[in-house]
Amino acid sequence: MKKSFFLLVFLLMNAIGFSQETEVKFDESLAKSLNADEYGMKKYVFCLLKSGTNTTASKEETQKLFEGHMANINKLAKEGKLVVAGPFMKNDRNYRGIYIFNVETVDEAKALVSTDPAIKANLLEAELTPWYCTAALQETVKIHEKITKKKM
Repeated sequence: MKKSFFLLVFLLMNAIGFSQETEVKFDESLAKSLNADEYGMKKYVFCLLKSGTNTTASKEETQKLFEGHMANINKLAKEGKLVVAGPFMKNDRNYRGIYIFNVETVDEAKALVSTDPAIKANLLEAELTPWYCTAALQETVKIHEKITKKKM
């Protein structure tokens, strides 16, 4: 029993020591560059993309509009206005994808979704809501570029 107790104490002391060694230090300049608040968070606008009301577009027209949709996503990401975008897998809710805009207001996000050809043509519909999340989310695009072998 004594051996088990000492082993437990030894393991706990090592765990405490390890956690202290790997403690991350606050990086004030990084926090400022990402507009992080004191919690490391910031405002974004979350966009849920749903199937739109346009069900009569031809296959060719739809393809062209979605090429424009992808080009717009890439443009907004390069500008730092879009930090996450991606499609949903097949589902029964008509959810098509999401955007997370690096803006503080729904009005700013409305201006950005109005640049999307698939939304303009009503192939997609955008539902916008304010969202609060880690400011580090903005770094996703930079990391994604480093792990992408093929462009879409």
